[in-house]
This record gives sequence, structure tokens and C-alpha cells, in this order.
Amino acid sequence: MILGRIGGGMLLRARSLCTDMNITVIGRGNVGGGLARFWEQAGHEVTSLGQDGGDASAADVIVVAVPSGSIADALSRVSGIEGKPAIDATNAFGGRNEEFESLAAEVKSIVGGPVAKAFNTVFAALYDQVGEQRARPSCIYCGDDEVKEIAAQLVRDAGYDPVYAGGLDKARAVEDHLGLIFSITQQVGDRVFYRIAKPGEL
Repeated sequence: MILGRIGGGMLLRARSLCTDMNITVIGRGNVGGGLARFWEQAGHEVTSLGQDGGDASAADVIVVAVPSGSIADALSRVSGIEGKPAIDATNAFGGRNEEFESLAAEVKSIVGGPVAKAFNTVFAALYDQVGEQRARPSCIYCGDDEVKEIAAQLVRDAGYDPVYAGGLDKARAVEDHLGLIFSITQQVGDRVFYRIAKPGEL
């Protein structure tokens, strides 16, 4: 793994390799709002829902970007989510429901469809600088097979290089990885991007 400060060079975003998707983002904060902008720029149709909720019946995939303690409440305000593929971008800053192995497992228990964990190990405060880097920063993700490729494409369309960590049973490890990232940022003195690559790919 290479962790680096921000700077240097231009990165051209690859065009989406998949059919444009209809995405419903639940949460309009720094994470949800920033990801929505990335995906709109990539040609996807994006609906952003806030605290009042709304309908996600037309969505191909839903993205959960709310405080961790508000997952159940936020999803209860959105109709049409049953069985939908979902991407969980939450972190446990607001605590977690310990009845579930992970925050992603909590999302899955409500939505009922395949779930991926992604975007929780990258800093929303750096979204505006993703495209300026010499190489694509990495974004670790994991999840069910049925949503694996959707998640990977949306990671790419946000300007990151997807790094697959395994099935949804790895979600707690991905969530806990944030603690390591924060420890590094405290020592570096700034938020960081990270890159995970095979030899010869740096």
C-alpha cells in the first residue's frame, strides 16, 4: 500500500464501461452529495434524497450515505427499496447497532437485496482533488457477488481504482480499516489518498 499527500499531475477519468445507471443516493451530506456529482458527470441518472425520504422504485441501485446511527430511520422513509442492490458508504461515527456484524449487514437486513461496502475509507473532503492525482487513488470495497461489478463501476466513475476485499462478510474489516487511515493522517498531518497496486502497476 502507498499513502501519499495530495498533488501533482492530471488524471483523465475513464468512461463508464457499463450501461448508465439510475442511482438513488440516500443522504445529501459531503459523501452523498459528492458521489452524486461524480456520477452525474459520468452520465448516470441520479436522484438525491434527504431527511424527508422519497421513492426509489426507479433505481437500479441505492447508495446509503447517512450517519450510522440513522440507517434504519433513513431507510424507513424511502419506499421502493425492497430487494434493490445497495452500496453502503456509512462509517460508525454515530455508533452502530451491535445486533449486526457490520453496518452493511444492517443495510442488507432492511433492503433485502445484495449489498456492497464502499467509499467509507476515502475522504469526502478530497473528492475535488481526485482527478488531479498522478495515478488513480484506490478505494477498498467488498460485497455480495450480485452487486460486485456495479460497485466497482461506480468506484471507477468516482475517479478511484476499486480494490476488492471479498464478500460482505469482510464489511466489518473494511469499516474498521478507517481507524488505521485516521491514525496515519494524524501522523502525516493531512488527509491522504492511498493506492494498493500489484508490482509494476504504480
